Amino acid sequence: MKFELKTQNDEFQKSFISLSLTFFIIYLVVILSYIAIKFGKITTHYELNYLCRLLIVEKSSYNFKQLSKLTNQTSKQKMWDLCNEIIK
Repeated sequence: MKFELKTQNDEFQKSFISLSLTFFIIYLVVILSYIAIKFGKITTHYELNYLCRLLIVEKSSYNFKQLSKLTNQTSKQKMWDLCNEIIK
């Protein structure tokens, strides 16, 4: 016959592992969120750069609308100034 004796040490170890796993998952979520936000900012920067270069080559109303949505500016002169500053 086998006798098994459960101790409190076993329960402590299981709770420590589950707590560690929980903190690790939270840490991963925070890191992945931070990376996603940074990629969003980088994407916006490159899209703004691309639209300004496109606007200088081809002055269409569609490009102005896209740039206006991205920069939240309505004045064409302000968009031109912004693009000239970005292209330099």
